[in-house]
Amino acid sequence: MAMERATGIFVDGIGTAAATSGVLSQLEGRIFALLYLQDRPLALDDIAAALEQSKSNISVNIRGLVEWHLVRRVPVAGSRKDHYEAATNFWRVFQEIMERRFRWCVRQVLATIADAERAMGESGRREAAGFLAGRLGGLKLFFSAIDAGFGAFAQGKPLDPEVLKKVTPLVAAPSRQRR
Repeated sequence: MAMERATGIFVDGIGTAAATSGVLSQLEGRIFALLYLQDRPLALDDIAAALEQSKSNISVNIRGLVEWHLVRRVPVAGSRKDHYEAATNFWRVFQEIMERRFRWCVRQVLATIADAERAMGESGRREAAGFLAGRLGGLKLFFSAIDAGFGAFAQGKPLDPEVLKKVTPLVAAPSRQRR
């Protein structure tokens, strides 16, 4: 199965974008792009031939795409082979990626801030407590706003502007330069 020039450009470009996404590998991006431009599901053999990869390499990489809901396995009448097609509901796909990848990271930062605040309260050291509390508080406001934004996005709702107003003073606060 030879690719047309336009398909090749698209496949390579999406592969390059995927490689820098932190979510997909370059090959996963190329597989998704190839399937996205097809009018019918493709078998692993066809995908491997088009991308000049081994069938086993395609099989391993396609599992990740299925897990991210970017590709789904579909039955094809009269065939015992696995066939795949690309997802087209990008809203749902991006919600999944935001929730599982990025929001998890944000919540990890928020949990770390809470642990540090607890430890600070238990330490009894007061000389640096004001500075540390200020730094942790600013970080907590910022990451809480990001978390609220992810939540709004996942529900298809706008972000409450009041959440951003709490973070705006952090941008305007002058930083102390060390000499």
